[in-house]
Amino acid sequence: MKQVLAIEDDATIVDLLEIHLKDLSCSLTKTYNGTDGLSKVGKQAFDLIVLDLMLPGMHGLDVCRKIRAEQIFTPILILTAKSEEKDIVNGLEAGADDYLIKPFGVREFIARVKAILRRGDIGIGKAPVFDKKFVFNALEIDEEKRKVSLGKQRVDLTRKEFDLLLLLASHPGRSYSREQILNLIWGYEFAGFEHTVNSHINRLRAKIEPDINQPKYILTTWGVGYRFSEEVVR
Repeated sequence: MKQVLAIEDDATIVDLLEIHLKDLSCSLTKTYNGTDGLSKVGKQAFDLIVLDLMLPGMHGLDVCRKIRAEQIFTPILILTAKSEEKDIVNGLEAGADDYLIKPFGVREFIARVKAILRRGDIGIGKAPVFDKKFVFNALEIDEEKRKVSLGKQRVDLTRKEFDLLLLLASHPGRSYSREQILNLIWGYEFAGFEHTVNSHINRLRAKIEPDINQPKYILTTWGVGYRFSEEVVR
């Protein structure tokens, strides 16, 4: 069974989630405040975290940031009563994988959960990838281990930062529009949040570029989007 953690202070919603997660062969662990939820994340492996934003103890965005700061890449589905774009963007940039606006329909919830779990199962039934690495001068990307090193020093990336870097580095010289990146990394449902891509590119550059004002790895294709430099390929 898939293990799901719900961090939600509304017991009625939690009970509703539990009923429908059982139909998806998921076992639900319940917590009702941010502090307790964060504690459970550190003690047990989960396949999905369903996270409310307005929580007692600790705000959901802070919980999300702390989870990602600990290099825990469990998918996070945010539940929020706030539908303003900035609130959704803040959730995505904190490291969430998806979001639902309250009140939400059961069918939509089930569809989102299935999609997230399916993404996590990508590769099952296919030939495994062994020691697939990309080396670009001092930058090394290990796809299997999801590890990035720069000059032999490990670079700590969030899940989305790694996925974004891997996408670009897998196709040096190919330009991707912000919309294409958004669809490939976050999913089509995030259309309109292209500035989230810009924020992630900026943070990624700050971590891997020797000079962010003159990037050598992730380049801007003016009028289009971004590309990985062909000049560093060896």
